[in-house]
Formats: sequence, structure tokens, C-alpha cells
Amino acid sequence: MAVRRTAVHRPQQSAVASQVIAALGDYLNKDQRKLGATLSLREDLGLDSLAIIELLYRIEEAFNLSIPDEDLEKLQTVGDVIVYIEHTLGPKTSPAAAKLTKAKKRK
Repeated sequence: MAVRRTAVHRPQQSAVASQVIAALGDYLNKDQRKLGATLSLREDLGLDSLAIIELLYRIEEAFNLSIPDEDLEKLQTVGDVIVYIEHTLGPKTSPAAAKLTKAKKRK
């Protein structure tokens, strides 16, 4: 009897999640496949306050948004960052679409 091998199926990530994890992987110089939404920025990834601010600054630039200081404390896990950005950008809004929307509002 032949053994059938099946691939491990990973859930599909949103575009925002993919970009956040990519930015985090680049910042930490870690394999993105080892990073997930449940990881704590401080305990699991070892980021101190300054490192978290630097990382979130990069994410702000990537998504063309601003994270107010009072919201920084709420972002404890990778998933918190993803959910915050998805909520801020709104449903199905890409960073490029967000830039266009902001540009239109300024006119």
C-alpha cells in the first residue's frame, strides 16, 4: 500500500498581513515563514520600545498612514498590527488606493 503525502496547507494571508510580515522579516532579518500573527513583538521577537517604534515607522511608510502615539501601546502582537492597519485602511483598500484617496482629499 502506497503512502499518500499531503502538503501542509497554510491559511491564505491578506495583502496587509503579507506586507507586515515581509516588513517584519526584513527588519529582523528573519525568515518570513517563521513569523506569524500570534507572535508578541516584545516577548517572542525581542523588540524593545525603540525597535517597535522603528518597525512601526517603516510600516507607516509602507502603507502611507500615521499611527498615533496613543495607539502604539495597543499593538502588542504581529496580529494587532495587521488588524490595526486593515481597520485603518478599510476593507479592500490597498496602499496605492489609500494614497490616491488622501491625494483627492487634499485637493
